[in-house]
Amino acid sequence: MDYKYIEQLLERYWQCETSLEEESELRAFFSKGEIPAHLLQYRDLFVYQQVQRETGLGEDFDARILAQVEPPVVKARRLTLVGRFMPLFKAAAVVAFMLSLGSVAQHTFFANETLDYNYDTYTDTYDDPEVAYKQVSSALMMLSEGINKSQDQNLADSVRLGGVDMINE
Repeated sequence: MDYKYIEQLLERYWQCETSLEEESELRAFFSKGEIPAHLLQYRDLFVYQQVQRETGLGEDFDARILAQVEPPVVKARRLTLVGRFMPLFKAAAVVAFMLSLGSVAQHTFFANETLDYNYDTYTDTYDDPEVAYKQVSSALMMLSEGINKSQDQNLADSVRLGGVDMINE
């Protein structure tokens, strides 16, 4: 059997040049049982509409769609003033706990040291003022070197991290 006419209709169908009558001819052809092997790949495309008409949507289709569309009913809860401020109360409790924990830690670490703020009880611990001056100046020199070293380290870190603005200050 010659299927050139069907092949020509298929070509025109892919180019969107067929009429409704020609498309119905294609549907009728592919709904038959005898289809050549090289045209079997197009069969599902043209038989699909007929199969869908026979299958239908089902009786519970409307109920399923409405169940998905309608929002569930949510009851509103009445909030009290205490309920509204409960997160704020919790945050204040956490802050109070942290401050008390810090205070306890500070008193624990510094409990052994007795701080004497009475300057009248201080006595000189040096015999020679020149030796005391040298010790104080060497201590200040070590302090100055430590500060300079930390400033150089901070400067190197800021340059390494891209903080060029800190260099100009």
